[in-house]
This record gives sequence, structure tokens and C-alpha cells, in this order.
Amino acid sequence: MNETLVACTALTKRYGNKTALRGVDLELGRGRIVGLLGPNGSGKTTLIKILCGLLQPTEGAVLVDGQSVGPYTKSIISYLPDRMYFADWMKATDLFDLFADFYGDFDRTRAMTMCASLGVTPSDRLKSMSKGTKEKVQLVLVMARKAQLYLLDEPIAGVDPAARDFILNTILTNYNEEGTVLISTHLISDIEKVLDEAVFLKGGQITLHDTVDNIREREGKSVDALFREIFRAPNFEGGAF
Repeated sequence: MNETLVACTALTKRYGNKTALRGVDLELGRGRIVGLLGPNGSGKTTLIKILCGLLQPTEGAVLVDGQSVGPYTKSIISYLPDRMYFADWMKATDLFDLFADFYGDFDRTRAMTMCASLGVTPSDRLKSMSKGTKEKVQLVLVMARKAQLYLLDEPIAGVDPAARDFILNTILTNYNEEGTVLISTHLISDIEKVLDEAVFLKGGQITLHDTVDNIREREGKSVDALFREIFRAPNFEGGAF
């Protein structure tokens, strides 16, 4: 088994004359919970979409479990997008059927258990659910798989603080511990306690990648405090990346 699960080399992505990622080099091992941390527009979503095959890099290379992005890598990645993409007429149970047909590692029993713990009624149609409940359904679909790589794009954004702990607990208690979880967020204080590593992304470039313990020891402050210090520059401009 390849101990390096994700390897990005000189990864660059441009949208016309706008550069979203600039020469990103990144390696992630197995069995880690990693925070991909940066403000809006820093390139987090672009990087995640390249890893799961929704975008092609302009330059550079990506390997997942030693393979170029393709059918095999897509079969071992479980992806939580930053917005709902299912039709409102569907029920959660319809989505469970769909995922069970499409992914051999989808555990329907686990999905039902997660729904119960999150207060989701699987027989309800999506159109009758609140935005927060729909996001919980998407999280259930992602975490009910025994994936090698979980890519979670802003899983706690737009969720009230009381619900964030439930969501983080759902992630921690259901992911495949032999795999790796990459969580994209700008809400550092809420997830710092669950992270093994932190990756800071600013202006499409990685400015820091280290274990959370090393960061705290070296900097003498929390990851959240360091993040606020680095990204408080008044002239930093974000965009929809």
C-alpha cells in the first residue's frame, strides 16, 4: 500500500487571466485529518475539485493512491461539495438507493444510523427540508462510504454553532480510519481540535503545511490565532475560487 495517499506537484490552475492555484506541491499520508485553511478565494475549492476530477489542472500533476485522477481515484474518493446538487423532489432514501448502486463501499445501515443521530427523517423530500437539514443529508451520503479520501468542502459553513459539533462528531465517528479526511474551511476555531495537520492556502499558494502540534509548539499559539494573524492583511482580496 502506498503510504502517500495524495501527491500534487507544481499544480497550477488558471481561469482565463486569473490564477487560482500557483505551483502547489502537497503530499498527504493515510489516516490523517487535515485542514485546508484559507479565506474565500484562496483556492481551496479549486484544489478539491482537481483532486476529485471535476477540474483539470492547467499545469502540474496529481496522484491519488499512486494513480492519476480517473475512474479508479474517483471510486476511492468521497466528495462533499459546497452546495446541494440533488433534485428537490428526491427523498433521502432515494439518494441512499442511488449511492448504494453507484458505490460498492456505501453502507446504507450506517447512513440510517447517522440520520437518526442528526435528526434527519430519511423519508422526507428534500424540498421540505431546511438548508441545514439538506446539508446534513449530503454529509450522511459522504460519510456512509468507506472511502480512502474524504474531500469535505466547507462542511460547517452556514450551519449554526450548535450544529457544528454534531457535524464534526459525525465525521470523526464515521470516516474510514485507514483513509484521510481533507476539510476545507475558514472557520478554524471550530475544527482545530480535530485536526492532525493544517495546510494554509493564500492566493493560490501553500504558505504552511505542518502538524497542528508542531505549529502550536513552534509558534506558541493556536492554529486559529496564527491563521488570524496571517490572513488579517487589509489588502488581501478574495474571489470565488
